[in-house]
Amino acid sequence: MTSLNAIVIGIRLVISFFIQRLLAEMVGEAGISKIGQLRNLSQLLTSVTSVGIFSGIVKYVSEYKEDKEQLQKLFSTAFVFSLLGSVICFLLLFFAADFISDYLFLSTKYAYLIKLLAILVPFISMQRIFNGVVNGLSRYKKFAKIDLLGYLLSATLTILFLLKYNIDGALVAIAITPLIQLIILLFIFSSVLKEYVQFSKLTLNTPMAKALLAFSLMSFFSSVLLNYVEIDIRSMLASELSETDAGLWTAMTFISKNYMVFSGSIFTLYVLPRFAGIKTKKLFKNELLSIYKTLLPIFGLGMLAVYFLRSYFVDFIYPGFDGMLPLFKWQLLGDFVRLASLVLMHQFLAKKLVRSFIFSEIISLGLFYLLAHYLVIQYGVEGVVIGHFIRYIVYFAVVLFLVVRYFNKQKAIS
Repeated sequence: MTSLNAIVIGIRLVISFFIQRLLAEMVGEAGISKIGQLRNLSQLLTSVTSVGIFSGIVKYVSEYKEDKEQLQKLFSTAFVFSLLGSVICFLLLFFAADFISDYLFLSTKYAYLIKLLAILVPFISMQRIFNGVVNGLSRYKKFAKIDLLGYLLSATLTILFLLKYNIDGALVAIAITPLIQLIILLFIFSSVLKEYVQFSKLTLNTPMAKALLAFSLMSFFSSVLLNYVEIDIRSMLASELSETDAGLWTAMTFISKNYMVFSGSIFTLYVLPRFAGIKTKKLFKNELLSIYKTLLPIFGLGMLAVYFLRSYFVDFIYPGFDGMLPLFKWQLLGDFVRLASLVLMHQFLAKKLVRSFIFSEIISLGLFYLLAHYLVIQYGVEGVVIGHFIRYIVYFAVVLFLVVRYFNKQKAIS
């Protein structure tokens, strides 16, 4: 599964580097900043439109894949949540388009883009829920095929629209990417979906509402607040320093997200289902060490390569963005600690440890927000990535403490 995923991610990286270079040359730092704002908004909507139940779907599909009755309860509840989230998002986006455009892009010019997103929210929600089913069933090959084909089509559309309509075209292509991904998912995975989801028997009942709401609450902190904080920091950089600095930080996060996407697939396809089935501290420790032995050396070597070749990366992907060079050290250090932390954190999702999850996310996001605003005054844009590193050092310590405490409590109970 890791090897298959590596091939998909490798292809995505090559294409992504090409697109980022094209964007850098055509829209500059200011355009990169705008794209960052839209991507954060899209990710925020991905969570809100499905009411943040993606991890819950992964968990319960993994547990109940042989129990059709429980699955039907799960999907009926997910359908109601999706409907509710989509209606709320549509109303907010469509009728507050001017305000949102001004907040994100410092102009009402892009209100049309916000209204387009409003129309797309049902498809964004469905794509997220169905993707949870794919992950829960651990259909690795189908997931890789869906991921790659969806990315290739969306990348092609981005390039074509960028070349024809410049920044506006790129923004529209990014906005409609979830629709493309949904079409590909249904084309490849429809027969399996019909096997597990009885669409004709979906009801407006919510028998698993309480169970899924716990994941909604966790998603609010892990996704919604995270994307809001990134939007706010980018806006702060644009107003306190310049839109160029906001673009430099955005470009740095783009590179980071491109290599961290590899770990994201591992978490949802392997780590979460595995942790869900582990009951003892000894088994958890063995599984954790196995994951660390596999992932950390690979990522560590990769990050060292990125650091020592950073000048070449910038020249190749973001020509002229030399202000990015001092950011690499802190971003890479932070991402390495982040990887180790996120593996541990998935125990919260697997065991539905809502309070522990929320507490650790508040610490993480609160620290990042405060450190970014404080350190920017002293270190400029570099202060944001320094804050990123400090944040994950503290986050790892907090998560480790909470996981150990959980197993100690379980031992005491038994």
